[in-house]
Amino acid sequence: MKHILLIWLTWLAAMPLLAQTDYRNEFSVADTVFAQDVSTNSDNWLRQRLDRVTDDPLLQTVQLGMMVYDLTDQRPLYRWNERYRMRPASVEKVITSVTALDMLGTDFKYHTYLRYTGTLQGDTLRGDLYCIGGFDPTVTRSTLVALADSLRSAGIGRIEGRILADKSMKDTLMLGSGWCWDDPNPTLSPLLVDKKDRFVQEFRSVLASRGFTLDVSVGQARCPQGAVEVADMATPILLVLDRMMKESDNLYAESMFYQVAAGMHSMPVKAADGERAVKNLIHRMGYNAAPYSIADGSGLSPYDFLTPEIVVAFLRYAYDHPSFFPYFYQALPIAGCDGTLQNRMKKGREHGNVHAKTGTVTGVSTLAGYCRASNGHELCFAIFCQGAQRASDARAFQDKVCAALCR
Repeated sequence: MKHILLIWLTWLAAMPLLAQTDYRNEFSVADTVFAQDVSTNSDNWLRQRLDRVTDDPLLQTVQLGMMVYDLTDQRPLYRWNERYRMRPASVEKVITSVTALDMLGTDFKYHTYLRYTGTLQGDTLRGDLYCIGGFDPTVTRSTLVALADSLRSAGIGRIEGRILADKSMKDTLMLGSGWCWDDPNPTLSPLLVDKKDRFVQEFRSVLASRGFTLDVSVGQARCPQGAVEVADMATPILLVLDRMMKESDNLYAESMFYQVAAGMHSMPVKAADGERAVKNLIHRMGYNAAPYSIADGSGLSPYDFLTPEIVVAFLRYAYDHPSFFPYFYQALPIAGCDGTLQNRMKKGREHGNVHAKTGTVTGVSTLAGYCRASNGHELCFAIFCQGAQRASDARAFQDKVCAALCR
């Protein structure tokens, strides 16, 4: 009797652990197989359709990694090289955004500050005006007008001294790891205006146009402690998220990656701090983070390596967190409707049904997101195609997979 009681108490103690979600693949076999668990006729029919889609001559020359997961039944439906390490291209933005929303929350804001040192005599500032960057990618010339108006509201009409850029939030690298210098890459400066690293020069021009009297030079320096704050321009993370995902904006993705990095390290932060934050989440989901490489937040780097399995794990994790999932889901491009999927899947049940992030770099085409199957089940998926000579062929294949999932 004592042995029975001991077994019962041990089982009760294990119950909280059993109830936790484990985002690891429920199967240990890493070969190309489909899930052979208890299934319904609709599951079998879906797998047969996917088998027909993957019987494609394209796959004789293109490497495919794919995984489909049933969120309703909480089990994998289909796997094909799901543990192959491959370049994610802009599907990397799924990883960046889920990490940021989980770590920072949906109320997080980007900040650009104006602070000054010196003295304010009447309407004249004799001292230094610091423009402190928080890597807000949305800053435009109209933002500078609003900052100038804030100065005017603080009683400042004349500046004698310096206007200084404080870029101390991050390291001095302006390109991501492995980025080609002659590609049209975003500039990784924490103090930009219209995506250019000319904030203080443009701000001086705006101040002059708004009637300020200026006897100033411009430069760069870190703002000292005790400086007086006169303006704080804040931008919600959800505004950044929407453009980052719908339009696949690389600058917006990198800005979010460095916000995540800033949550891991004191200034100046670097890309390795962002990678550490992502890998912390991977570890929390129950995976070994060592095989994955997160060199940047946008997927531009040739050093980014993920697997379809880990991308599906991030999609599952987002789905299980209602505090931010609705915002993440709505930010994804919608098939045939908007963003980078506006001109794809314009007919059939996949139209308006597939919410997914696209990814394209030379030789790589990826797609990852959600859809609803014909049996009403919610699915998530990741499709990596590597080595395609024409991206259009890979996209057509991905669209066929989505059609099979939805019909």
